[in-house]
Amino acid sequence: MSRIGKKPVPVPSGVTATINGQTVSVKGPKGELSFVLNEFVLAEMTEEGIKIDPRGTTKTARSMWGMSRTMVENIITGVHAGFEKKLEITGVGYRAQIQGQNLQLALGFSHDVLFPIPEGIDIKCPKPTEITISGIDKQSVGQVAAEIRDFRPPEPYKGKGVRYAGEFIVRKEGKKK
Repeated sequence: MSRIGKKPVPVPSGVTATINGQTVSVKGPKGELSFVLNEFVLAEMTEEGIKIDPRGTTKTARSMWGMSRTMVENIITGVHAGFEKKLEITGVGYRAQIQGQNLQLALGFSHDVLFPIPEGIDIKCPKPTEITISGIDKQSVGQVAAEIRDFRPPEPYKGKGVRYAGEFIVRKEGKKK
């Protein structure tokens, strides 16, 4: 039995959720999202929220059960509160700034890296060494953060590069004489 899947997903006030067949649509103050459930699970509205149940006891149905519940919870949280990821830039001369619809990154290359900001994602640079990525879709916020980090991941000797806020980098010792 899935411990996550058994719990109903509560729908907060100010958010409306509708179930049409296998599609769960959610509308809230930040926007509107929908998710198409797999055919192995069934969704229904109750007074406690949205309840997800497996169709049958097959391994595939049970594995889709918890994942589907988490996806529904993520779209409800996204339209209600939104998601945010913070990145930190470490290194001499490494910096970031917003330039129109692009994020301009100086990461020690011979050229600046221009990253086009995707639709539905908001990127801010409160300091030249900090990047804040926010949006209503958890998957796209995480994907954009991973793509930006991928330009210059933190290296283990000096720790220079782009890292998630709070990420611990295992440091290595340099060469000995």
